[in-house]
Order: sequence, then C-alpha cells, then structure tokens
Amino acid sequence: MKVSVNLPQHPYDIVIERGSLDQCGQWVSLLWKPQKIAIITDNHVGSLYAERVVKSLEARGFEVSVFDFPEGEAQKNLEVVNQAYAFLVDQGLTRSDGIIALGGGVVGDLAGFVASTYMRGIHFLQIPTSLTAQVDSSIGGKTGVNTPFAKNMVGTFAQPDGVLIDPDVLATLGRRELIEGMGEVIKYGLIADVALWQMLSKMNGPDEILQNAEQIIYRSCQVKRQHVVEDELDNGIRLYLNFGHTIGHAIEQTAGYGQVMHGEAVAIGMVQLSRVAEQKGLMPEGITEQISRMCQKFGLPVSHEPWNVEALHQALSHDKKARGSKIKTVIVPELGKAAINEVSLDEMREYLVK
Repeated sequence: MKVSVNLPQHPYDIVIERGSLDQCGQWVSLLWKPQKIAIITDNHVGSLYAERVVKSLEARGFEVSVFDFPEGEAQKNLEVVNQAYAFLVDQGLTRSDGIIALGGGVVGDLAGFVASTYMRGIHFLQIPTSLTAQVDSSIGGKTGVNTPFAKNMVGTFAQPDGVLIDPDVLATLGRRELIEGMGEVIKYGLIADVALWQMLSKMNGPDEILQNAEQIIYRSCQVKRQHVVEDELDNGIRLYLNFGHTIGHAIEQTAGYGQVMHGEAVAIGMVQLSRVAEQKGLMPEGITEQISRMCQKFGLPVSHEPWNVEALHQALSHDKKARGSKIKTVIVPELGKAAINEVSLDEMREYLVK
C-alpha cells in the first residue's frame, strides 16, 4: 500500500508493507545516492531493529552509524539534541548526508528536529515502529522537543523524504504501547472518516488491532495526508488533527512527561472537551458517551487523577494553538466532521471542570 503526500514543494510517499523493514536498504537506495547515514533511535528500539536496518543499508552501499538515547518522552529534550549534534559532528556528517529516524513518536520528533537544524537542515527519512508514530507523528513534517514550559514547544516544520511502515514491527510493542496508538486512530474516525469509525465499532477490542493493522494504518494515513496537503503549516484545517490534544498535552506535561502516554492523554482530552462542548450545545447529544465507550473498548483511559484545574490551565496557556488571549479548540459537530471553536483562555477553565 502507498499513500502519496503530494505537497507542491516536497512530495513524498508513505509505504505500508509487511516485512519491509529488512528491505529498507532497497527503499532508501531509490531515494538517496550512497552517503553517510546516521540512524537515530532509542535504546529499546535499537536493540530490536537497528542491526537489521544497518545490515540492509550497508548491503546497498551506505556508510551507517547509530546514535541511541534512553527511551521515553522525558528524553525528548534539548540536552539529548545536543548529544546528537555532537555524534553527527564526530561521524563527519555533511549537508550531503542523511538521518533515519527509527522508532516511535519520541524518536521521530527528536530525529526530525535534529535533521532540520543540523547545518541548517539535512534530509531525513522516517521508519516508525509504534502505532502512534505509524498513524500520526511520522507524517506531516512536524518536529519538536519538550521544554519545562510545554510539550513540543521548540520545533520546526520539515518534511521527510519518505516514510516506511512495516506493520509487523507492532508485534514487539508492549500492550500499553500498542493500545495508546488507538487514541489517534479513534480521533481520525471522529473528525474525518466515518468508515474508519464503523470499522472500529465492529472490532472487539485491543486483541484485534494487529490483524487489522494495515487497514487501520492506511485509513489513518489518508486522513493525515489530506489535512497536511491542504494546510502544511497548521494554520487552517490541519488544526482539526488537534482534537483532544489541547487538554491532552496539558495532561502530559502536568503529570510529568512519560507518565501518561500521548494516545492516553488524547483519549482523556477528547472525552473531557466533548463532555463540556456537548453541555454547551456545540456537539451532538450523546457523542461524549460514544467516544468514551470506544476509547474504553480499546483499553484507553477516559479520566485522570489527580486533576488540578489551575495547573492544567497554566499548561495549556502555553499551548502552540494559543493566539494572544484566545485558544483554538477542536470540536466534532457531527460524526466524521470537525470544526474550530475559538475560546478565551479564561473560558478554557470551564472545559477543565470535571
């Protein structure tokens, strides 16, 4: 399967194929001439897959090195970025060389940021290994690292030269890691793809994710592609992809990065915002219960404790979707459609009250 991200200035393809990881060298050779490649990964994914990727790349004439860092959202910071820069300098990478992100969303975000800023930008590829990264973060060119002030506060827009997705690698994910990716998948069904929502409705829960992985990934990538192509720099409809994220990012930050996983926070954020939006007549009656049931069916949380309204409000006031004293939240006025609901930062407190 292939999804074409047909951006005018930087088109690229998302290739979805079981067993493709061991043939990644052939894929890269179609995109890049022989050069130095730095694989950026974390220590967990690296121990599982780095050797296989290196072998495939070296067989195609690439000179490969591997930089890994401790796994976890807490490692997505400027200190690790500086360590990566030092590694690239030590390996002698120039502007003619490239980076491959091999891992989940943390790896992809950090590696993309490093690639887009090292020597003012070198090219890079994404090989996502988590469900969250395969359906969301590896696509669209958003890179970023966390600060003590907000999640992904420092970042760039930089498109990869390609994305290679092997659904088979999901078999090595822990159950929690696999389930959290469904937060983004459920979101896609809600904001843009009724057929995906219906497909999820027919599934019996987490045990059926792997057998349906190709269709889940393909349909999710199609939704992401559409929004990215129409609004690459996140000023219009791409904001629809943030359904659940405004409150979700605040939860991630206040809980401590990595304590609540991204997809879990998105699920909680979707339910919390929908409940208040439904009460205000902005979303249809009963939709919050539908969202909550779907999330719980796949093992996602729909609430979080402790719930500190003031701490959450302080965190979301630094959100990238804030414009002056207002913030753009996303609502679902009907299943399969999204809309922007701009509210004042003061009014956002109402959306945080349990």
